[in-house]
Amino acid sequence: MHNYKELKIWMKEFDLAESFYKTVSKFPDSEKYGIISQLKRASISVPSNTTEGASRKSQKDFSHFLSTPLGSLFEIEMRLVIAIRIKYINDKTLNELIEQINELIKMIIGFKRQLKV
Repeated sequence: MHNYKELKIWMKEFDLAESFYKTVSKFPDSEKYGIISQLKRASISVPSNTTEGASRKSQKDFSHFLSTPLGSLFEIEMRLVIAIRIKYINDKTLNELIEQINELIKMIIGFKRQLKV
């Protein structure tokens, strides 16, 4: 079992979720139940699944739970493509968020390798 609060990836995942909450707060109200809701849910699912995985007793289970945040990160990236195309975000914001996503993907993959399952 791991203490998720001490995991560097969990802290970065939480930072990403916070970034998305701040970003979507600038989206039009008409998207409240659309892309805003989808991005919020996907971004918070990343640290949530890492948290749940950390509570598992085996490294194998933890590694399995880390696959879900990877999927969510790719889902988020796809939604960012939509957001830029409909001009809800600018290139600078897109690049900053994609940079965070790519860093997390690398960190999660590396961490999964360390679990040696």
